[in-house]
This record gives sequence, C-alpha cells and structure tokens, in this order.
Amino acid sequence: MRLPFWLFALLAAAFVLYTDDYVIAGILPELAADLDVSEAQAGQLITAFSLSVAIAAPVAAVLLADVPRRTLFTTALLIFITANICAANTESFAVLTVLRVAAALAAAAMTPALFAFTARHAPPQKVGRYIAIVSLGVTGSIAAGVPLGTWIGGSLGWRATFTTMAIAGTLALILVLSTLPRSQEAAPAPRLAHQFRILRRAQISLGLLANCLLMAGSMMMLTYLAPYLFATTTADIEERALAFGLSGFAGVVGIWLGGIATDRFGADRTLQIGIGTIIVAMIALWVLWLFRPAPLPLVLAAATVWGGMAFWNSPAIQARLHHLAGPVSGQALALNTSGTYLGVSIGAATGGTVLASAGVSALPLTAAGFAIAALLLLALADKRTQLQFAR
Repeated sequence: MRLPFWLFALLAAAFVLYTDDYVIAGILPELAADLDVSEAQAGQLITAFSLSVAIAAPVAAVLLADVPRRTLFTTALLIFITANICAANTESFAVLTVLRVAAALAAAAMTPALFAFTARHAPPQKVGRYIAIVSLGVTGSIAAGVPLGTWIGGSLGWRATFTTMAIAGTLALILVLSTLPRSQEAAPAPRLAHQFRILRRAQISLGLLANCLLMAGSMMMLTYLAPYLFATTTADIEERALAFGLSGFAGVVGIWLGGIATDRFGADRTLQIGIGTIIVAMIALWVLWLFRPAPLPLVLAAATVWGGMAFWNSPAIQARLHHLAGPVSGQALALNTSGTYLGVSIGAATGGTVLASAGVSALPLTAAGFAIAALLLLALADKRTQLQFAR
C-alpha cells in the first residue's frame, strides 16, 4: 500500500520544529557577540525553548483538543514563521528570548498533535511504522538540520539561520495545507474530568515516567560522550566527531526498525528488546573504560548500538500510549513530549554531577541504572494492565 503524502508533510513539519529547537547551539558565539551578551546568557535561549515546550505541550493538548487539526497546524506554523522572521531582525536579546518562547509555544501545540494524528489515521497494523516515519524528522533534525543551520549561520550570519527556519516553516505549511485530508478530523474530546481519569491510569502514568527516565539516561550519556571518549580511548577530535555521526546514523536506522518491530512484536516486547540492549551497551562501555585505553572500534561499536536503540524505543513508546489512552491519545503524547524534554534536562544535570563527583567511569553505569528503572516501571505498568483485564 502506498504511503499517503500527508505523512511526509508531517515528517517535514517535525523536522522543522525540532531543528528550530536545537539550531541555536551552533550559532551561540556569533549571536552572543552581536547582541552583546555572554555565551552563557545566549545559551539560556535553549533552556527557554525547551522549558516552554515541556510546560505548554500538555496544557495546549487539553485546551486545543477540539480544534480541527488543519486549523491547529496552520495557526501554529504561522506563529512559528512569524516568530523566526522577527528573530532574524531583532536587535534586543530580551525580545529574542520572547520570540523563542513564542516559537516554542507553537511547537508545543503542534508536536504532540502530529504524532496523535499520525497514529489515529494509520492502518491498525502499521501504527508503529507511520509514527517512525514522522519521528525521522526528529532524528533528521539532529543529523542534518542542526549542522546545516550552523553552517548557514557561520557563512551568512546568525540572522540567516532564523530566516532559513522561517522559509522552512513556510514550505512545511504549504505541504501540510496541500496534503492533509479535510474530512478526517478528530472526534470531539471527552469532558475534562474524563480526560484526567484516563491519563491518571497507572499503565499510562508509569509509562510516561519510564520514558522520562529512559531519556534522562540516554541524553546524559550523549551529553558527556566526548569526555568519556577522551578518558577511555586515544580518539582525537575527528574520531570523536565520527562517534557522534555514527550514533546519529544509527538513530535514523533504529527509529525505522523500531517502528517495524512495534507493528510485528507489539510495543511492550519492542521496548524490552530496546531497553535491554541499551543496558548491555552501557555495561560494555563501562567494561571498556576499565581496560583503557580501549580499542576505538569496540567503543564506537558499543556507542553506535546504544545510539540506535535509544531511538528504536520512540515508536513503541508512542504507539503504546496511543493504544492505552484511546480518545485522549493526543493529550498522553503531549505529556510524553513534556517528559522527554524533562528527561533531557535531568540527564544533563545528573551527568554533570556524576562527572564532577565520581568521574567518567560512573556515567555508563548511571545511564544503565536509569534504563533498568525504566524497564521495571514498564513491567509494573504491564502487570497493572493484566490485572485490570483479569477483573
């Protein structure tokens, strides 16, 4: 069966939204110098964007549940485009911060709805694959979008990066309007009290917490992968860049294979495979540290497997929430978006503390601990589901 064109339009939208989140990191020095702030201050633009998405996503999902998806996507992308055009022309860091929050609010309203729409309109036997295709926009933004935005900023100035994001948002809007079906809008959302009753179910809340912990462990290791490589191997800068590149490529492959596995084996089994492999990879990285300087190919192999499995889990997590939450799957996926951003923040903070207090060797073990906790929470959630159906 041929894949619908709207699916690739939503992939493009996800690519644009996530690129806009990460792209600031590559142009911080130029932006800080031009607006006369420190690089540390400029870095808070990333914090402002991420926290805004984390806080606003579940609120927007509830408040905008009855808004037709075409209307929601169009409005969010128009706000996103306007915010980036204004960001490219502002001379004030304070105004730029407000504009980044505005772009983040647009992303918060749209991102969970992208995945909920995709899951709702996918054939039942291909929900995982459809989610994986849209999720490729996320991994693609890291692998291609951010480097491209950084290159544009370095060549033409940081303002050109925001201009490029506005143009990309316009193209995504055109694709969405020209391909998204008009007749397949979401059914009216249940009453607010009923939404909260569904979202409070242990199967859902434990799964959300598991995803947060899983992201914390994965992103902690990714954030501090360079210090680990420096301490464990004789890798130079180019070889460290290769490690990140291989992890990014593995993420693209992993997210697609994870979608196929979700459809074939089910979300729970797919998560067991993915998280279990992450735990093994983290233990392998710790063992390699013990034998430092470790052979670089072995370290790269373990890091690449871990990178692929970190993204392998994404379609399964979202498909699982979609099936459990039913009529409020959009709201559940919005909470999952918040948990993802929160997990990234927790991982970065925890990794810094671990690195300063216990050293590099504790990083993979701590990441494995997060993964084990996530696996136990999912097992508990699965047990609660079985007990519910047994009654």
